[in-house]
Amino acid sequence: MYTLHIANKNYSSWSLRPWLLLRVLGIAFEERLTPFPGGPSFDFYRSFSPNGRVPCLIDDGWAVWDSLGIVEYLAERHQGVWPADARARAWARSAAAEMHSSFTALRNGCPMSCGVRVALSPLSDALKHDIFRMGDLWNDGIARFGGPFLTGDRFTAVDAFFAPIAFRAQSYGLVFEGAATAYPQRLLDLPAMREWYAAGLAETWRERGHEAEVATAGTLIEDLRATA
Repeated sequence: MYTLHIANKNYSSWSLRPWLLLRVLGIAFEERLTPFPGGPSFDFYRSFSPNGRVPCLIDDGWAVWDSLGIVEYLAERHQGVWPADARARAWARSAAAEMHSSFTALRNGCPMSCGVRVALSPLSDALKHDIFRMGDLWNDGIARFGGPFLTGDRFTAVDAFFAPIAFRAQSYGLVFEGAATAYPQRLLDLPAMREWYAAGLAETWRERGHEAEVATAGTLIEDLRATA
């Protein structure tokens, strides 16, 4: 059985992607959650993750790290990770790669924290551009392949890559246009997403760096997380 190392469910967008994919596809795995240490994490996670980060998948003692590397490793072993149609698969890989390497303003300006609700400070041009491009990308996939997910009627890896944006949309009130308007809620309604969200709300750990990023993003309206 696989072992998937992750960090705090409230904060860790990178951990969410392979975790959600495994859950939705019904692939058995053991979860190992190690909270962010506060400060540099390389030495802290290095005992199980070659790059000192999470997520990291362990398969029979073999480590596979980085969310994209994990997804491709799973795709070689399980059906349904990527779309079956070649063109849909190419689109999905391109979109996932764009999410993996881009949207810096959105990542930094709206850090993932599932349990908070924040009124954003005035949006920078870069953040406005990222929100526009995100909606444009979602609308393109839904129009091409018929929805309700990005490459058709089945959840695949490309949807897992955008799942953290659904939590960001909820936390920061992000607004998209067209078919993209309903897409974040579609992801949030997945049973596995509800499971992750409930676990994130139940966490009592707080990591100073992540909390500072949220405070910089805007004004805290509500904090739904459990207290210690």
